[in-house]
Amino acid sequence: MTTAALKPPARGTLNRPRVYDRLSVAAVRDALRKMHLIRRFEESAEDAYVRGQSYGTMHLSIGQEATAVGICAPLSDSDYITSTHRGHGHCIAKGAEVKRMFAEFLGRETGYCRGRGGSMHIADPSKGNLGANGIVGGGIPIAVGAALSAKKRKTGAVVVSFFGDGANNEGSFHESLNIAAVWKLPVLFVCENNMYGMSVSTARSTAVKDVAQRAAAYNIPGVIVDGNNFAEVAEASFEASERARRGEGPTLIESKTYRTRGHSRSDRNRYRTKDEIEAWKARDPIGLFETEIETLGLLSAADIAAVRAEVEKEIAEGVAFAEASPLPQVGDLLRDVYTV
Repeated sequence: MTTAALKPPARGTLNRPRVYDRLSVAAVRDALRKMHLIRRFEESAEDAYVRGQSYGTMHLSIGQEATAVGICAPLSDSDYITSTHRGHGHCIAKGAEVKRMFAEFLGRETGYCRGRGGSMHIADPSKGNLGANGIVGGGIPIAVGAALSAKKRKTGAVVVSFFGDGANNEGSFHESLNIAAVWKLPVLFVCENNMYGMSVSTARSTAVKDVAQRAAAYNIPGVIVDGNNFAEVAEASFEASERARRGEGPTLIESKTYRTRGHSRSDRNRYRTKDEIEAWKARDPIGLFETEIETLGLLSAADIAAVRAEVEKEIAEGVAFAEASPLPQVGDLLRDVYTV
């Protein structure tokens, strides 16, 4: 796959996106805060790994922050998400505390899963986060089940299923879209298409040009958005969520984005060119968002600087909290284990 074939979408003329009529200034500020939190959490987690403070691997979503935060913009704590092995951003976008995420990452008792889940299995039911999943496509049918429950109980909740481009070739994807369409379930299927399933480009693994085309097979809307553009992602999520709450069924949203780090810590990036990576870095979603909201007069440069400072403080406090938290005791090995 050539660099040219994977070039990022071009930036058009700046007009005021409609989604800013839906969002208060406080909501816009919170979106920026969450995007910075995701970035700094993952950079700090990467640093902790390099320093030997954590074990196993991790999957970073640096470069994809606008998708997680934009999709979650219309959601409340009573709505649900299912996540992926690359799920830190989804967790933070849905309202998680980074101090408890750091504690989980370092295997401490104060973590969301008491240090047993680690990077790939963080869950926070209090915020509607039904959990990340190390199985490719594993969260998609779980989201359909949650959506069926919401419909039967008439709660008005919607469910978002995040998954990567690699999952769109799994049977669970097709089975889930079909049954959700048949039963008109309130679920948003969100494909974070970062162009590579591990090290294989979508051009080599997927028969259709756009994952969103596959929505036609299930008679549901298929929407393509620039995943590095917060406003575009958020507007698509608002429209799909409103459609779902009206009882009109699911939507497939394909968010075209890019991870600037490798698939995991063991990835040496030999399948991508430096030019390709740098081209996407030039369209960093946080920088684009800051430029847009400052140009539109939603936040000033001083406001943006204040957000950055708040995030740095929260990250430092989160790391300190995790490092000071106790490790699990050997005697508690089987606690919360329901089958052995």
